[in-house]
Amino acid sequence: MATLYVRNLPDDLYAKLQELAVSQHRSINAQVITLLEQALKTETQQTDEERRKNVPKLLEEIRLRREQLPTDIEWPDSTAMIREDRDR
Repeated sequence: MATLYVRNLPDDLYAKLQELAVSQHRSINAQVITLLEQALKTETQQTDEERRKNVPKLLEEIRLRREQLPTDIEWPDSTAMIREDRDR
């Protein structure tokens, strides 16, 4: 297991951490691990609301990409391609 040392930790921050650990019936070490786990979970997992907020951004990005596609390309007709494949 890895060891983490924190240098120059402000005294007031350490005091708050100590108070929180006592109120949660944990050691300072256990409290720090718990806080780090919570912070990393929160940062990596998006809530449903955050995902919904991202939808308009994604749709706008898709629209912009679509506009950048060349318009002079003639795409093959999918129906004709399916018929051709079935006739093989």
